[in-house]
Amino acid sequence: MSKKIWFNFTLLAFLTISSGQAKTINFNNPNIRYEGRILYNSNAAVLSWSGTSVTVNFQGKEISAILQDMDTANYYNVILDKKVVSKIHTDTTKHSYILASGLFKGNHTLQLFKRTEWDKGKTLFYGFETSGNTRLLPPSAPKKRKIEFYGNSITCGYAMEDTSGKDSWYGYFENNYLSYAALTARHYDAQYQCISKSGIGVMVSWFPLIMPEMYDRTDATDSISKWNFSNYTPDIVVINLFQNDSWIIKMHDNAEFKHRFGTKEPNSDYIIAAYKSFVTAIRSKYPKASIICALGNMDATREGSVWPGYIEQAAKQLNDPKIYTCFFKYKNTDGHPKVPEQQAMADSLIKFIDKNINW
Repeated sequence: MSKKIWFNFTLLAFLTISSGQAKTINFNNPNIRYEGRILYNSNAAVLSWSGTSVTVNFQGKEISAILQDMDTANYYNVILDKKVVSKIHTDTTKHSYILASGLFKGNHTLQLFKRTEWDKGKTLFYGFETSGNTRLLPPSAPKKRKIEFYGNSITCGYAMEDTSGKDSWYGYFENNYLSYAALTARHYDAQYQCISKSGIGVMVSWFPLIMPEMYDRTDATDSISKWNFSNYTPDIVVINLFQNDSWIIKMHDNAEFKHRFGTKEPNSDYIIAAYKSFVTAIRSKYPKASIICALGNMDATREGSVWPGYIEQAAKQLNDPKIYTCFFKYKNTDGHPKVPEQQAMADSLIKFIDKNINW
């Protein structure tokens, strides 16, 4: 073989290997954008809250993410060029997950969106992995609007894709991306932050933690992990709580009833004061935000329920022109709201915002 032929063969082999080599883009690369409350450690971003997401613009045919879960119950939507293309199930082994491949040449946007809530565990995001021909592009301009939600399983999107009638708790059926909260945020092209947990209440929950004890945490599982509220200032805050309280305050034998109330049910004054206290805490963090005190669409808003009245009284007593009440119509079906019912809630909330808030 001549020297020229050998040189060309060697160069071709080198280029082939080089073009196929994977390169890692660390989680702290400035071209990567995050939404939601994210905890950062020395080598990864920690994703835990519902609806937290990672977004990147890139040019190339493929991209992967390096992930490691602390549990086996988390699921993520992969959104390519604003379309959900797949759902991935993360596991406890650190490895690379192919998010997109075989793409046409050109610019793309990819978002990795956490469908599941923090009780399904945390996921370590180490960064993206790309082929030699893929390169990151500068991030899109920040979204001008910001919205934040505080809620329970309804806001999480719990069991919304379980059509079996079992209302399953498995993460596979949870999808915060199609919750009324995320749908509303996308309608307005707003930045999205979701502080929610299935079973949580304002006064009492199905477990030993209530929203006034959790709302200010970066890591929901750590009482000393405090969120810096100056990092994210929403234009609108939506609070959808009291569904769980409405059940537990009648359950005198419940461990959390005993923990919070002893032997005596809270009266209306206590309930209204507790709600006022939480809304006041939110107002102290966001002096200029519009706050929507919402409820529904499960049986706390069924005909004859006293719970919307408690919220109305609390809002009235607060006497704040930027505090509103909005109640979702009782869905009158079993279990948690499914995809169409979540969409109906989003439609209702969007209509309410359009009518009442100029942002």
